[in-house]
Amino acid sequence: MPAQPKETLEKILALLGFPSTVDEHKMDDGILLDVKTEDAGRLIGRQGQTLADLQYVTNRLLFQQDPSAPKAMLDVGGYRAQAREALVKRAQEGAEKVRRWGDAVEMEPMNAFDRRVVHQALKDDPDIETHSVEVEGTDKKAILLRPRH
Repeated sequence: MPAQPKETLEKILALLGFPSTVDEHKMDDGILLDVKTEDAGRLIGRQGQTLADLQYVTNRLLFQQDPSAPKAMLDVGGYRAQAREALVKRAQEGAEKVRRWGDAVEMEPMNAFDRRVVHQALKDDPDIETHSVEVEGTDKKAILLRPRH
């Protein structure tokens, strides 16, 4: 049985007590499930953590239904798009510091999704290389921006 991303997420949200509607959009690397709800702040959570957890659970359920299901990305009220733009801007500012001073710049600890955004944003920059590095005492990693030799 093929996975039903929109229906699966709507059912999860209903069971959690979040009245909402979900729009499904096809993307190059999966699908975007855009949630519209009155209670966006609670659904996003602190620094997007609740949204990230909900995305993880949704993808696990979809994969169980159909191992070939496309990866679902969740967004609430454009939060991810805005956060992604801000993250790319910080990555570019960090790269500019590396170019100007020649020293490595370490970005804040972040989850795998956000690290991927930074790596993608700077992958074509001929002057900068990016590396994920462990952050002691946390399960997150930071990104180190260095001059490319």
